[in-house]
Amino acid sequence: MSLTLEKVGQLAGVSRSTVSRVINGHPSVSREVRERVWNVIRETGYQPHAAARSLVTRRTQIIGVIIPESVARLFVDPFFPLLLGGITSTCNTRGYHLMLSLFNGPANPEELYRRLVHSGHLDGVVVASARLDDPLVCRLLQDEMPFILVGRHVDDRVRYVDADNVGGARMAVEHLIRLGHRRIGAITGPLGTPAGADRLIGYRRALEASRISVQDDLVVEGDYSKGSGATGMQQLLPTQPSAVFCASDSMAIGALETIREAGLRVPDDIALVGFDDVPVATAVEPALTTVRQPIEGLGTMAAELLLNLLENPPDGQAPGQRIILPAKLIVRDSCGALRRRS
Repeated sequence: MSLTLEKVGQLAGVSRSTVSRVINGHPSVSREVRERVWNVIRETGYQPHAAARSLVTRRTQIIGVIIPESVARLFVDPFFPLLLGGITSTCNTRGYHLMLSLFNGPANPEELYRRLVHSGHLDGVVVASARLDDPLVCRLLQDEMPFILVGRHVDDRVRYVDADNVGGARMAVEHLIRLGHRRIGAITGPLGTPAGADRLIGYRRALEASRISVQDDLVVEGDYSKGSGATGMQQLLPTQPSAVFCASDSMAIGALETIREAGLRVPDDIALVGFDDVPVATAVEPALTTVRQPIEGLGTMAAELLLNLLENPPDGQAPGQRIILPAKLIVRDSCGALRRRS
């Protein structure tokens, strides 16, 4: 049977014109009706004529996802697949396609930007993991390209979604303090990124609230990778911390390996806390105490914000919407009460 707009409308319980408005992204249609129509379209396999639709709406139904990282980092760091899963699921549900671009490599970033943003192929962009000083954000603002940032930004025009990195890190370090630890090291993320800077702030606030001095020799900078966690732990071992907060689970696992290679045990000799709660956190021994951030939820929320922005554009220069999702401490086996060294 050849499907038509009329047939889709009958199955969804709406008129032909309502189906057309949904397909063309008209802002007058309620979210409940949009979802009902798109559910029928998916179930029946109806294919709207994309070329004709784009001529009418000047929209392509394509969303760009820009990750300023290398290909190697994308497939090694478990954060990005989870984030992309949330973005993809939301876009698929609402009838959009994705175009992924990695802005870190041998290619000229200016040329990549021009081809991606000025091509006319994209309706909007989700930017993940941008540095605080990333010129990409300024370019998107100047070009008036609709975009959502995953990660905090200081410019009040920027719409973003982020996890509570400060609060999450503070919870982790307060947990170590309650266990009796006072000499607590930290392996931070890149301090030029919002998450890296904010997790260090949370670490410092927890220590300061308990009147524990923040010692520079107990803080080393990493890049969220397992290798940087191993290297960071090598730097921290001579300072004899009784516990270490790592700004990612991958770094915590690298730190765990270094501790074992030094003939020490977790948590008996050094307690360890990570951040993210990616699946591998429960696969290591001991299972990792960590801070759970809703990574897939960040992707879902970023996509929702962007699609709502496209389908219901604000009047005038409204301030950027900012959403902070809560973090949660997950206590497992890598932390124990302080054992006095003989």
